[in-house]
Amino acid sequence: MVTWARVRYRVAQFFTTFWTSFRPVDVVYAAHYLDPALLGLFRHMSRAEQHHGIVICRALEAQGYTDPDLLTAALLHDVGKIQAPPRLWDRVIAVLGEHFAPQRAARWSVGDPRGLRRGFVVRRMHAEWGAALAEQAGATPRAAALIRHHHDPAGDDIELAVLQATDSY
Repeated sequence: MVTWARVRYRVAQFFTTFWTSFRPVDVVYAAHYLDPALLGLFRHMSRAEQHHGIVICRALEAQGYTDPDLLTAALLHDVGKIQAPPRLWDRVIAVLGEHFAPQRAARWSVGDPRGLRRGFVVRRMHAEWGAALAEQAGATPRAAALIRHHHDPAGDDIELAVLQATDSY
């Protein structure tokens, strides 16, 4: 069921993604939490994804969280999208497809991220891709696990639940 709150959230997300691609990124802030190899990954992310990671990290700090693994995961949770950078229309198509045709969207999310399938595959695979990239760059196993599971049910993992709740703003 579509709620007006969800519609407002998605419209705001669309315009935020569009406009942040023109703004400078506070790389110094990210460097406070990321070692040089992880910062290199961060720099490969789109500006919109970098901004998003910083917003999530700052929101967690404002809530009193200081765990370095959680804050690293906040900054890099979408780093897997560098494997197949989704274009704005890929995101729109995937969101609409998942809402209006969830069974087809699930089928479209398997395979190579090409054509109209791209957004669906990236939405499904970016967490796994990101965790692998973070591990290769030297992230701790805990930070990589938070990245890997940031779209999975949190269960009893409080930090994962907090990351997910903050990411859904």
